[in-house]
Amino acid sequence: MCAAGRRWGRRQRALLWAVLLAAWEAAWGQLRYSVPEEMPKGSFVGDVAKDLGLHLPALRDQGVRVVSEGSTQYFALHGKTGHLVTAERIDREQLCERVQQCVLRCELIVEGEMQVYGILVEITDINDNAPSFRAAEKELRVSETTAPGSRYHLPEAHDPDSGRNSLQSYELSGDEHFSLAVQTGPGGDQRPELVLAKALDREEAAFHELVLRASDGGDPARTGTARIRVTVLDANDNAPVFSQAEYTVRVPEDVPVGSVLVTVTATDADEGLYGHVKYSIEKITEKGSHIFQLDGETGAISLLGNLDFEEGKSYEMEVQAHDGGGLSDTATVVLTVTDVNDNVPVLTVSSAVSEISEDAPSGTVVALVHVEDRDSGANGEVRCSLDEDVPFRLENSFKDFYRVVTARALDREQVSEYNVTVRAADGGSPALQSSAVLALRVLDVNDNAPVFSEERYSARLSENNAAGALVLTVRATDADWGQNARVRYRLSEGRVRGAPLSSYVSVQAETGALYALRSLDYEQVRELELWVRAEDGGAPALSSNASVRLQIVDENDNAPQVLYPPAGGAAGAGGARWGVELAPRRSEPGALVAKVVAVDADAGQNAWLSYELAKATEPGLFRVGLHSGEVRTARSPLARDAARQSLVVVVKDHGRPALSATATLSVVLAESVAELLAELGSAAEAAAAPGEAAGGLTRWLVLAVAAVSCLFVAFLLLLLALRLRRWRRRHLLPPDGGALRGVPVSHFVGIDGVRAFLQSYSHDVSLTADSRKSQLRFSAATCCDTLPARPLPDEPAPLLGDEDVAAALPTDPAAPSGEKSSIIQVGVEGRRYETDFVFCYCWEK
Repeated sequence: MCAAGRRWGRRQRALLWAVLLAAWEAAWGQLRYSVPEEMPKGSFVGDVAKDLGLHLPALRDQGVRVVSEGSTQYFALHGKTGHLVTAERIDREQLCERVQQCVLRCELIVEGEMQVYGILVEITDINDNAPSFRAAEKELRVSETTAPGSRYHLPEAHDPDSGRNSLQSYELSGDEHFSLAVQTGPGGDQRPELVLAKALDREEAAFHELVLRASDGGDPARTGTARIRVTVLDANDNAPVFSQAEYTVRVPEDVPVGSVLVTVTATDADEGLYGHVKYSIEKITEKGSHIFQLDGETGAISLLGNLDFEEGKSYEMEVQAHDGGGLSDTATVVLTVTDVNDNVPVLTVSSAVSEISEDAPSGTVVALVHVEDRDSGANGEVRCSLDEDVPFRLENSFKDFYRVVTARALDREQVSEYNVTVRAADGGSPALQSSAVLALRVLDVNDNAPVFSEERYSARLSENNAAGALVLTVRATDADWGQNARVRYRLSEGRVRGAPLSSYVSVQAETGALYALRSLDYEQVRELELWVRAEDGGAPALSSNASVRLQIVDENDNAPQVLYPPAGGAAGAGGARWGVELAPRRSEPGALVAKVVAVDADAGQNAWLSYELAKATEPGLFRVGLHSGEVRTARSPLARDAARQSLVVVVKDHGRPALSATATLSVVLAESVAELLAELGSAAEAAAAPGEAAGGLTRWLVLAVAAVSCLFVAFLLLLLALRLRRWRRRHLLPPDGGALRGVPVSHFVGIDGVRAFLQSYSHDVSLTADSRKSQLRFSAATCCDTLPARPLPDEPAPLLGDEDVAAALPTDPAAPSGEKSSIIQVGVEGRRYETDFVFCYCWEK
């Protein structure tokens, strides 16, 4: 009952340990399988897909593969079933010599997830090796005087199998003089010994043939044999003796081939043949037999092949010293191989991506790297690192696996490709290192808007251009790549003079060339302000704007236009027109007679006007100011000069070629209005028929009186209107001037007891487009030459007509003498001109 309880307790403990081991392996993400050795290629090991919970379609799509330690890949993954199978025939004795438990480790790498799973596969032993002796025959020399019970070492058999499949027993057959004794060594190994059971007699038998058989515990059992030949010798008193029972040597693995590692020595007190000692190796592994050799005469053990700490850390052999009489002694030699940093760390890129988007978040895995160093201790401790100037870092994933992940945001516009160097260095002295390069291309994301080469563009275009003329080309660049960097241009919406901006200019979408769609007129449009938008081909698209200022350059395409005297007026008696100028016959040289007022719709030099007298009834009597247009007397009128003078004044601009206009003035030499009327009347009578002379003169006199009355009433009405407007435009009107002093009498004209000062000093003409009126504004100023009329800066300069000319008269007669500012409006072809005059006046009762 108690024995059963103890057995159940042991079973419970074993089961508990198995459960704990499975739980520990599952916690660390490892699978464990067991498979016998020598299985054919493709044999089933385990269902990895089921045990890890991986779906078969995911296995095929995500690139799953198995990586084994070392250069030979012993396992593979069946893609269709998800089973782990053998990729090579596995020999346990070759992989795990003198190791009780043979376990191979491999890793399952899921490239799509950058995940690693560990797999442990235990290779179980099968009885595929029979016990074998290093030498098929063994010769012993035994003296006939040897006492029964003496022992002699026999060769040991070697079986690379493990457990019950290894060597289990020895048997001896062949002769009654000898028996077999098996001793157990410190490591549990069996050491056969030949025991002399019966005294020998050389004269009876000089040789004895024995058979030593070694058997393992397999089913069926395998055996190996060795022949033992015993030669009976004459008496030998002393056996050889080694200087020490065990020789221990530490040898670095980089010792050159041929070097003597250790020399064993044994001495024999006998002389002659019985005192001559020879050495031989009695026991050594198969691998050690190809690495070491023993000099039978000197006992020197030298290196026959290269040592490799990673393949064998220690070797043990038994060396026998025997004399010529058959006596012998045995010593153990233990050679320990010390590690040398002779293996460079091996870097393997298990999985990697070649492209990554520049907006990938920090921590994105780009590669899975495996590092391995076959050295041990500090020589096998590997440190991995990356260059400091790359936006990546290393993370330990699983044991010797590292993940290369992004450490910060990427920017393709700064660096479009990376060659990431992963370096591995061990802890040896000097350290050995290796490296692997990861080529990574950064994919573009539309994170940069187009940028114009200039923030503001400006261009000049002459008016009257041809439709479709190239104005300028704007250019924007985008730091992105491909479709994200493809820039297209378009105009922002706008209107010019009520019309869409797109009817004036257009932009070529691909090149950014700006074209004028129509012929532009400086007098209508002085400049165009527009915005050009550059938009890339990303999704969503990014854009930026640039301002474009297009200045229209004036050309001399408008001839001067005469505002005064008007081109036509109401005809008076004899065909005379109002606007006839009066010049006293007693005028002094330089007296102002009239003023020609002209404007030019152009600008700049094209609007600079000059005046010259082209034709006169009496040459030399009058002259015209070159820049003022003032007509003055060049000399005092003479009695012989005709009372009515006709002057033709030519107005020219300074354009190339120059354009001109003419103005015709009629000047009457008279002392008073009465003489003026009489002169006009006489001219009318000369033009009328002889029978109607008296009636015509009467009619003209009546008309003249009526006209003067109408002018007076109109003057009063206009004066009242000006006073009503003065409160609205007070800031535009200069203050009243003082009384006139020192003005010559010739500068006045009198009508019905009223004398008005006629001399003008300056004028300033400006053009606006919001009215069909042209406005001539009189302002108090010093006398100066008149500059050419100029259009208002915010309106186009239209042409003038003569049907809307009107002159504003000075203030009422009740006001004292002085200078007043007044406005004369002249409307021509829908445009307004504004001119400033100094109008000096005085009133007399």
